[in-house]
Amino acid sequence: MPRFSVIVPAYQVQAYLHACLDSVLAQSYPDLELIVVDDCSPDASGAVIDEYAARDTRVRPVHLPENRGLGGARNAGMECAKGDYLVFLDGDDTLTPDALDSIADRIARTGEPDVLVYDYARTYWTGETVRNRVAAELTEDGPAPFRLADRPGLLNVLMVAWNKACRREFVEAAGFSFPPGYYEDTPWTFPVLMSARSIATLDRVCVHYRQRRAGNILSTTSRRHFDVFEQYDRVFAYVAERPRLARWQPVLWQRMVDHLATVYGRRDRLPRAARAEFLRRARAHYRRYRPAGAPVPPGSRLRHTLVRLGAHRTWRTLRAAAALHRRARGLAAGLLKAVRTGVLRLHYRVQRCLPVRADRAVFTAYDGRGHGCNPGALEAAFRAYAPHVRTAWIARPEHRHTVPPGTRRLRPGTAAYWTALARAKYLIDNSALDPRLVKRRGQIRVQTRHGTPLKRTGLDLHGRPSAARGTDLAAFLADVDTWDYVLSANRHSTLVWERVCPGRYTTLEYGYPRNDVFQKATSADVARLRERLGVPGDAVAVLYAPTHRDYRRAQPLPLDPQRLLRRLGPRFVLLVRAHPGHPGPPAGGERVIDVSGHPSVESLCLASDVLLTDYSSIMFDYANLDRPIVLHADDLEAFEAARGTYVDLRSCPPGAMARGEDELVDIFASGHWRGSRSAQLRAAFRERFCPYDDGRAAERVVRHVVLGESAGLPRITPLAHRHPVPSASSTPAHSPSVTLPQPYGPLTVTEGR
Repeated sequence: MPRFSVIVPAYQVQAYLHACLDSVLAQSYPDLELIVVDDCSPDASGAVIDEYAARDTRVRPVHLPENRGLGGARNAGMECAKGDYLVFLDGDDTLTPDALDSIADRIARTGEPDVLVYDYARTYWTGETVRNRVAAELTEDGPAPFRLADRPGLLNVLMVAWNKACRREFVEAAGFSFPPGYYEDTPWTFPVLMSARSIATLDRVCVHYRQRRAGNILSTTSRRHFDVFEQYDRVFAYVAERPRLARWQPVLWQRMVDHLATVYGRRDRLPRAARAEFLRRARAHYRRYRPAGAPVPPGSRLRHTLVRLGAHRTWRTLRAAAALHRRARGLAAGLLKAVRTGVLRLHYRVQRCLPVRADRAVFTAYDGRGHGCNPGALEAAFRAYAPHVRTAWIARPEHRHTVPPGTRRLRPGTAAYWTALARAKYLIDNSALDPRLVKRRGQIRVQTRHGTPLKRTGLDLHGRPSAARGTDLAAFLADVDTWDYVLSANRHSTLVWERVCPGRYTTLEYGYPRNDVFQKATSADVARLRERLGVPGDAVAVLYAPTHRDYRRAQPLPLDPQRLLRRLGPRFVLLVRAHPGHPGPPAGGERVIDVSGHPSVESLCLASDVLLTDYSSIMFDYANLDRPIVLHADDLEAFEAARGTYVDLRSCPPGAMARGEDELVDIFASGHWRGSRSAQLRAAFRERFCPYDDGRAAERVVRHVVLGESAGLPRITPLAHRHPVPSASSTPAHSPSVTLPQPYGPLTVTEGR
């Protein structure tokens, strides 16, 4: 008898059915049967089902002689099911990798509950993926299993069948089945949760709920949406027959009102001529099922009032009034914004007429994302080596907390911001300043960049439409014309920057200031960082930092963290650093730590024992630590075709390279990741790309740019004489405690004393 019976109804989903079935059969948990029900579909869905059944004995095809609808198809699948647990999946949705493995593990750890509720994410046809907004209700904290009375907030989760695994014996004993008609999930999920003696949750995205551009049944304009009334009649009848469930009637009533208002409010569901009739029936249900004294949630009073009155014209009038109000507010806000913009422009013009101040410097990084990177290290160096210069940092409001004490905080677009840009002598950034900036005579712009170039950039994006998408090369070159100095970490970077970013600037080949910390940190600093991140003392911390793929619309993690850790073994911990703007790892799992939002990538490097990446320039910085680097390059040819690279990673990798997950696991299992061959590759890589990062790059820049000491700068320490802090796995338990300078604001390498 299989552990899971995965039931998939199929009706006019031929374009999506392959992906759905593949996502089930590719699960790492193989103990399943896949029951696919052809609901007399007029397209090729039935043929697709038979093809899969011929290839895999776990697929059990069911062909219905007539169309029964989604509920009837699911019932037909349940009649054939033999598994311990029923898992429903619609024919256009997919299971995430290793979902069944996680579900099976959670079921086992919570004592075989009647129902396990897991999370989902909406995947839009544009490629965007958005996780369930009430995922907090699925927390695994607290006792488990439980009853619905212990966690009533679970009813706030989408009431559908496909985000739950139900014990088959429980379902059969209770006689649960799906009714005909639209909204068939409603009289299934509410009774199932209310009747279950044991419930557990899994805080992990297990289903990708496809949001189709067209063809979704619930987005079809039809009178069949009136079925929602009969479905709630069934729910309340179920409760009425069981007095012990009467406590749930107020909650069910509130959910019904919200549901009816949603159906009515969606313009694509009800025929125009039927809208008034729908609202009248909603009013009848409102009055019929309202419990005596049931409170109305404050945020839903208007909605409840309109449903209670059943006034179609009033609803239309209020909606029109609300739209008019929004439009008026928009016009007023636009007018106010235009006035404010005009005042600020005038203010900026006035400030540009005043003298440039030699004792002022303005810094920013990554378009205001917060204190850090090369500008962050330089800002600290300004305070240390040129204390007569007052520093200010441009940061968006949500990142203001990263700016260290003693540094003025500037919010983009304010009068203070424009004053600083107009009058500060030194302007330091790593990407681009405000395009409205007018660089004045006497101002000095330092472009620090933010990594050694591996991927094609600048003018080399010509002819690469996927990589250049959204890039305004004319604006980019106009920005280049304002650069006075460009920082470089090696000769390779110098040659690339001067060719793809042509300008009249001076290149300072001094190393990257942000990497100074690698030579100054101590083992005590590393231990403190690991403790703050939650890395166990005896674990091997793998920093996984994949990069962006230009040829992909969606950007999921190339490797599944949970599956990788299961294969690597219990000693490893994964610090997952998703590329900015990309989704991080699914929630859940003790050994997967999402550090995507951590403000200091340098701190993450220090806390880790090995870097796992693909084509991210972080490898050049990490090499300064002389710690193992492993590349996972399973799509190298596709990446090179779309973006192009300056460095042939096949001929000069920084360590072991895997072309697939099996090979990657073998590299770690065999110890090759930190073997002698990997050390040789890393040494050659460091020799080529890390000649100047000896811990004094920031000092050299400040002495040259601010103090005018172009001669007599600190000499470069040769690689053989550098001693970067070792990783925790190679450090004695007790190390001297030395506190570093604080180059990264409040979240620094060391904690304040």
